[in-house]
Amino acid sequence: MSERAAPFYCPYCGDEDLRPNEQGHGAWECAACNRAFQLKFLGLLSRGLQQSDGGEEI
Repeated sequence: MSERAAPFYCPYCGDEDLRPNEQGHGAWECAACNRAFQLKFLGLLSRGLQQSDGGEEI
């Protein structure tokens, strides 16, 4: 199994200077705004992909 993807930018300030946080899996810290945050995958939506009237997926 491959490693989890890392976030590209801070959700608070948008800076890209992120480092893993010692709190554990999914925890990151931003050196620019000095915030720590955690990302968590909640699951797949049961409704799946839906198509609009024009045939495009929404």
